[in-house]
Amino acid sequence: MSDPTQPVTQPAARGVGPAAFSPLYQQIKALLLQSLDHGEWKPGEAIPSEIELAARFQVSQGTVRKAVDELAAEHLLMRRQGKGTFVSTHHEARVRFRFLRLAPNEGEPQPAESTVLDCRRVRANAEVARSLELKSGDPVVAIRRLISFSGVPTVVDDIYLPGGLFKGLTQELLGEYAGPLYGLFETEFGVSMVRAEERLRAVAAEAEIAGLLNVSPGTPLLRADRISYTYADRPVELRTGYYLTDSYYYRNSLN
Repeated sequence: MSDPTQPVTQPAARGVGPAAFSPLYQQIKALLLQSLDHGEWKPGEAIPSEIELAARFQVSQGTVRKAVDELAAEHLLMRRQGKGTFVSTHHEARVRFRFLRLAPNEGEPQPAESTVLDCRRVRANAEVARSLELKSGDPVVAIRRLISFSGVPTVVDDIYLPGGLFKGLTQELLGEYAGPLYGLFETEFGVSMVRAEERLRAVAAEAEIAGLLNVSPGTPLLRADRISYTYADRPVELRTGYYLTDSYYYRNSLN
């Protein structure tokens, strides 16, 4: 029986090269991620059972279980009692709100109202190109949207997406879609946002942003710069959010 924590120097699973020295379950995890990246299993679909995956990769069921457990902990897969394991989708509530960090100081969170102010194809400047691993001048889709809670403007998002991945994304399409933005990216363009890195800092509201948030220029705001990644750690979104935090706070969980 294979030990899922034991480092190996020989390929124990098909597709794992002879130079692999990571624990065997990590090798299986990498192969599962490769299958997700290639679209073998779509968001919302069930993956094969642990028994089937163990046979496919010629390893023990325990090794597969440990790999799947890690992917579930990272919200890339979801276990459903009595039904199996499914590819996470942004249409599931517990995944949908994983990237939403704003919470009210008091009371229950209110539904967000999203208004797309602009959506156009532009050429990537040096910063956008570097963040998305593109070349300067490559086409990107630039989106500006306003998020309000109970009619109060609270967030301005400036979003940049690789033009090659998001052909056909228009302001009309964004305006017609009622679900989460990442759900639209997943359903219409086959791009799943699976993790993000953020940098936070306090800034003073510039005139344009202040006007959108109905505050005076110079009002303190929280700025969040986010790069979101799909499988294989490929950056597919650059986002800068300006948050009005007089009635809200930015939450995070440290595990």
